[in-house]
Formats: sequence, C-alpha cells, structure tokens
Amino acid sequence: MKEHFRLKETIVTIQADSQSYIELARDSIRSNRRELESYISYDPFFQSTLEPYDSKGDFPDVVRRMVDAGNAMGIGPMSAVAGTISALAVEAMVDAGARFAIVDNGGDIAIINDRPVVMGIYAGTSPLKNLGFVMEPRDSITGVCTSSGSVGPSISFGMADAAVVFSDNVSLADSAATALGNSTEIGREAVEVSFEVIKNVEGIKGAIVIQGEYMGFWGDVPDIQRADVKYECITKG
Repeated sequence: MKEHFRLKETIVTIQADSQSYIELARDSIRSNRRELESYISYDPFFQSTLEPYDSKGDFPDVVRRMVDAGNAMGIGPMSAVAGTISALAVEAMVDAGARFAIVDNGGDIAIINDRPVVMGIYAGTSPLKNLGFVMEPRDSITGVCTSSGSVGPSISFGMADAAVVFSDNVSLADSAATALGNSTEIGREAVEVSFEVIKNVEGIKGAIVIQGEYMGFWGDVPDIQRADVKYECITKG
C-alpha cells in the first residue's frame, strides 16, 4: 500500500503492507512535528542556524537526533529534519510489527524491507538518467538520503545534481547528504574531492554523487542498474 501525506512543509510518501501501519506513520509525523515546532518556538535560532548547535540540554528525541547529526557533520540541525521525521515514522511502524515500511520525505528515505526494492536516482538536468540501485532485504532500518543543488527547495551551497548517502542512522544520512552536496563543485575532480567531507565520519556506509555528466562512488554502495525513473513518483510538493 502507498499513501501520499502532507503536513505543512512535510511531504511524504508512505509504503507498508497494512493501512494500520500507514496510520501509525502519520501519527508519528504529527506528534514529532508538534514537538519540533514547540522547541523552535522556544528557540528560533535552532531553525535558522547553519552552524553546529549547542548539544547541552534536555531535548525531545526528534530535536536530539537532529542536533547530534548536524553536529557530526559540522552544520546546522535542520539539515537532518526530513530524515529524522522519516526514521521516527518507520520506527513506529516497526514497533507495531511491520517488516516492510518506507517513508520518503522529499528524497530523505527511511526503509526496512523484507524484499528487494529498486530506488531510482533523480538528478535533475544531469544527462545521467534512469539509474537506480537495489536495496536488498534487511531486518533493520536504514537511511537513504539525497541532497541537490539543482533539484528541490532545500538550501545547498554546492553544485551536485544528486548527493546520496547511505547510513543505518537516518538522521546522520540526511545531514551527511547535505554536507556532501555542499562540498560538490563542477567537474570530475570536484566529484572525487567531495567525498572527503564524509570519509572520516563514523556511521556512514557509502555515498554517490552525480554532477553533470560525472558520477562518483565511495564506500559500500548498493548495485547500480538501469531503472525507469518516473518523475510523477518522486515525493514533492
């Protein structure tokens, strides 16, 4: 089953084998957004800073995960917002017994899958099109998060058409994708150099960068294959 769900700026596609799991994911998104919004009303700087946030304090879980992820990458906590919301929603489904659950929050994906899943890579105007990778079955949640300087509304200071990061820590994958996208300039050498920003960060499994006609890989990356990437299937506003 698949459902498109929107709550303010959060726009997700939820997949599971039961409607009851999808309802749990929606409930998780609502409750964690409330906690996040409450914290932002207490400290608006949390939402605006692009720098690491003071990690001292008694934070709600959603805020703590964002702080830890952003600080690990040397950037602001909002870099992890979409991945964190996705992770908490999938965790709610898994806690209820789901073995197949996906939440795609604008390209920041949390997934647990008991069957192979092919994920397409959308890289905007890059000539590298109709490519995807196979997520093999696994019994734990993993994160597949994407940042882009040419696609979508998120802030990026780089030129990556797609910067994809894989990590079992979904919040970290989201922040790392932002940092990787920020570090990507134009050309083959720039793609090669961009991976320096994530190489020494514990918990990151692998990454892909597409910039124009160039595609680079680092670490443990799922098998790449041809895929029919349908624009209408991309989670967007």
